[in-house]
Amino acid sequence: MNPTCESAALGYDGLPTDALTIDTQIPRVERTQSIHGPMGEDEGNATVEIASIMMIASNPVSPGPPSPPLDHTRMQEFTPPTRPSSTPFPQLDPRSTDLRCISCPTSRFLGGEHRNSSASPTFSSTAADVGVCINDLPAEIHECILDHLFGFRVSAASKSSVTRWGTALRHPRRKELSELSLVSGAWRVMIQERLYRHIKLKASIQSLQGAIVYLSTRPHLRSYIKHIEIWFPVFHPKYRPLALSNANTLPTVTPDGLTTASYVLPMDNCSLEETFSFVADHLPDVCVLTLEGGERKKAPKVKYWHRDPGDETERRMPRVESVRTLVCKGQWNLIRGEDDFETIMSAFPNLQDWHGSYSKPKSKSYLTMATILEKPVRLASFDLCIEGDYRREVSFPSYFLKVSNKLHFCSRLATGSASPTLERISYTGRVCKQFFFDLMAKHKDPGHIRLKSIDLTVKNCCRQVVHWNESGSGITDMNFINAFEDLVIAGIRALGRLRSVEYLRIRYVDLDSPFPPLNPHFLLNKGRCSGVWSDSIITELNKARPHAQFEELSESFGEVTYRKDGRMTFTPDFPSSSSRAVSLKLSNYALLSAGMSTP
Repeated sequence: MNPTCESAALGYDGLPTDALTIDTQIPRVERTQSIHGPMGEDEGNATVEIASIMMIASNPVSPGPPSPPLDHTRMQEFTPPTRPSSTPFPQLDPRSTDLRCISCPTSRFLGGEHRNSSASPTFSSTAADVGVCINDLPAEIHECILDHLFGFRVSAASKSSVTRWGTALRHPRRKELSELSLVSGAWRVMIQERLYRHIKLKASIQSLQGAIVYLSTRPHLRSYIKHIEIWFPVFHPKYRPLALSNANTLPTVTPDGLTTASYVLPMDNCSLEETFSFVADHLPDVCVLTLEGGERKKAPKVKYWHRDPGDETERRMPRVESVRTLVCKGQWNLIRGEDDFETIMSAFPNLQDWHGSYSKPKSKSYLTMATILEKPVRLASFDLCIEGDYRREVSFPSYFLKVSNKLHFCSRLATGSASPTLERISYTGRVCKQFFFDLMAKHKDPGHIRLKSIDLTVKNCCRQVVHWNESGSGITDMNFINAFEDLVIAGIRALGRLRSVEYLRIRYVDLDSPFPPLNPHFLLNKGRCSGVWSDSIITELNKARPHAQFEELSESFGEVTYRKDGRMTFTPDFPSSSSRAVSLKLSNYALLSAGMSTP
């Protein structure tokens, strides 16, 4: 054997590989003679017996039938027997196939160190042999791995919705993901950036004090927090002994025993002044602030100031310079008038986006926003949701009749949308064609318009009706369909003056619709149109945007079959799994006014 390859020729048991080789073709007698030369008959027989004894002693398994000839083995592939499932012993680990470099002086082998560096090099596949660790990988690889585990992370400066910032806050295995920070120093920073990117705190004095103590011992975490959500509880359970409780309340089990819970107003809630002071002093890099006011019947208004009104004559909210996006959930408990709005906005001098949503529709919500929108709002993006239940109506509710008797909300909404700094507007609620008429009237100078996107989700279209049942909504109500067509035509006509608008979407969402893809909608995005169409819509589109075209103009929805009970069965031309129809001719909705049922 070549001495230069001695270490590579060692077997798994430390013996040379020659000692483990058994030649099945050359007889033992001929092999012995070829090595030792010619010998006598007695010597030859003794050699055969010794060779047989050595083979039996080296093989603990009894010898089986002789092996087939070599040519027969090549013709048939050997199929190993299937291991029975009842066998309690696990499969043996295969022999290691790691290739190791013989010429490397630091390489180690099972039989000893390297002895001759003149041997041909063989490269190793083990990272520890060449000194490679996980920290040597590019940062992009680490980011891709963690994005796969945590979800895609939107940049803090992105204009995308704040709901797409990441999934670490609601991740079901948040604790397991936090333990990944122990993998390496590089992962510790990246994982903490994701875990602390969006945090949620209770708006209580105890919760804020605990957060201050926590961040004081870990100051490096402050720069990771980009979005903080603070929720104000409107009630909390008060426990009392079962004997003193009301019989109508349900018992609950607590660590102190069996009690009943009655809900009372919280006494430990902090004020907005303390909340803004906490964010300004301890979270210098927060970009998005979410205030959740909660909702319940006759809920109290969130406390604004730490002290009573008589203690100070002039008060100012702490300024939070870093916040650019403000999200107000349950806005009725946060803002109930124009003064409340101005007080909150004074704390954010660099605010660009405002997202406001109400938990329940009420007349006070419309009247409050009408007062706020009377003056143009100096924002870049404005998102308002007053009615987001997405249910069709039989007629106008009584609370909206109170609003229509005092003012026309669509005109006030157009006033707020006419701000010279506004670029995007999104609104969910009641709207009609008057919104676009007043919006065009406000923008007298098209050269100073910065509006690029208009997104309207229609709850119902406000209109003059004679009978109460003519003010409903839905795909089977032709009065609503006609009002929706007038809204779309007014929006297309406004595009002739609002040249900067590139995105226009007007949609109606009904969760109770018998066939949701037939909910009317109109979309114009980068010159491509889809949704409802009619001859009037096509004519106005050719005037306002001659280069814009519909993707498809279909004459029918599908096949309509009448049943014996007077109802109809509708079979659409487009797949039922589709979320929306590309083309909806408005005149076909008249066929659905008598009722429709899906197959």
